Amino acid sequence: MALLEHCVREDLNKAAPRVLAVLRPLKVVIENYPEGQVEWLEALNNPEDASMGTRMLPFSREIYVEQDDYREQAPKGWFRLGPGREVRLKHAYYITCREAIKDAAGEVVELRCTYDPASRSGTTPDGRMVKGTLHWVSASHAADAEVRLYDRLFSKAAPEDVPPGGDYKDNLNPNSLIVLTGCKVEPALAAEASGARVQFLRQGYFCVDRDSTGGTLVFNRTVGLRDTWAKIEKGQKGGE
Repeated sequence: MALLEHCVREDLNKAAPRVLAVLRPLKVVIENYPEGQVEWLEALNNPEDASMGTRMLPFSREIYVEQDDYREQAPKGWFRLGPGREVRLKHAYYITCREAIKDAAGEVVELRCTYDPASRSGTTPDGRMVKGTLHWVSASHAADAEVRLYDRLFSKAAPEDVPPGGDYKDNLNPNSLIVLTGCKVEPALAAEASGARVQFLRQGYFCVDRDSTGGTLVFNRTVGLRDTWAKIEKGQKGGE
């Protein structure tokens, strides 16, 4: 399975355009960005193949990032958002987190940030660099989507490997399919035909499901960007 997934990644890395998709959205308000302003930013479709051209991405005062890209208590080596932390938005600007808005239950529901207008090129006049680069979508332009995260059906390479009296069904992976609704994707994806293959930046490779329509976009995960199962299986062997 690992070899099959490796070969799929090798093929799709060259053939699939990179796109922006936020699976678990967290709203970000860029307080010093002009209200009502929209910029269109040019983005490469695939850095592995320049002949695939570019596209234009809308950028505005309110965007979405991944919930997992914010930590209030950031661990060592954390290069994403947190109080006072600066990151780069892919194809866009540097932003700095100023405040996290929480609901009555204490959950973070919105981030208040500022941006550096001089950082659009990915660098700044003072030469400072940031290590973290996040994907995002414009809140007012994003299309809604359902994303189906398919994974391996079994938690072991050999499903029949069970203790005496056990059953192969004991090795079923409870997370072999996770369905996410309310995902946000860049608007150009609304025009993709069934079967189209794309890479969600930082997420994995996906295809457009035949259930997808102009009003309801549906994407299926083909494979992740990395072989996470190698680490899982190593941990299982270490515990035996």
